[in-house]
Amino acid sequence: MNQIKIFIKLTRLDKPIGFMLLFWPCLWGLTLAYNFNLPSGIYLKYLILFFLGSVLMRSAGCIFNDIIDKDLDKKVKRTKTRPIASGKISVFQSFVYIFFLCFIALIILLQFNLLTIILGMSSMILAFTYPFMKRITYWPQLFLGLTFNWGVIMGWTSIKGNISIEPIILYLGAIFWTLGYDTIYGLQDINDDEIIGVKSTSIKFKNNVKIFVGTCYSLCVLCILILSIFMEVDKYLLALSIFFILSLIYQIKSFKSNNNRSCLASFKMNNLTGLFVFLFIFSFNF
Repeated sequence: MNQIKIFIKLTRLDKPIGFMLLFWPCLWGLTLAYNFNLPSGIYLKYLILFFLGSVLMRSAGCIFNDIIDKDLDKKVKRTKTRPIASGKISVFQSFVYIFFLCFIALIILLQFNLLTIILGMSSMILAFTYPFMKRITYWPQLFLGLTFNWGVIMGWTSIKGNISIEPIILYLGAIFWTLGYDTIYGLQDINDDEIIGVKSTSIKFKNNVKIFVGTCYSLCVLCILILSIFMEVDKYLLALSIFFILSLIYQIKSFKSNNNRSCLASFKMNNLTGLFVFLFIFSFNF
């Protein structure tokens, strides 16, 4: 039982916001590409596969991140009790878990077409280089955005079998979304990070963080609205965009850079934002 608890903590399965933020872009891309005049069987099948893949890859990514950051995590109040940093599990056993999770994820990936398989395999490069970025650049959140939103492209190609401008616009918007919400998340560790030399956009823009997050979210909204023009969405359906726009505005207004609880609450609200964006994209079919 203790090993199960350690595994759950190691993979962050007790914090579903992480794998949901990985899943939403997959669902956006899938929904954008799918023709709902056809039977929904393939759509539902791929939705389930992408969800399982998101849980597995996010779990593997968390473990790898903790292996790389084990010495840094010991110096940060929020992360010093993580299983690897606290010595509750060995690095070797953690790598075994990574291999197991990636193997199952590969089986799921092989259910898709060749282009989607290639894209999925290539995303591993992004996933396993991201943990090093905080050591060399103030923009690790940008690399997280490139990684976490790769599912937009994969969701599209799983249906269409090609890449076109529509998913690229959505991918760009999703990157700005991640850049904003992970900057909010990073504010929780800003004091410890500055002491140990870890870089982030939270530190880079700490004096104007709301302006930076607001700019990222504005660019996200702009990309999604441009996408709706490309998709020739009925002008009356554009009103549905107000829900995800208001959720982003609320985040900007509610988080306080010196209050960890407010930062975490604003970050978690992005699960609702992801849902609202999905519903907006789903409306394109009407």
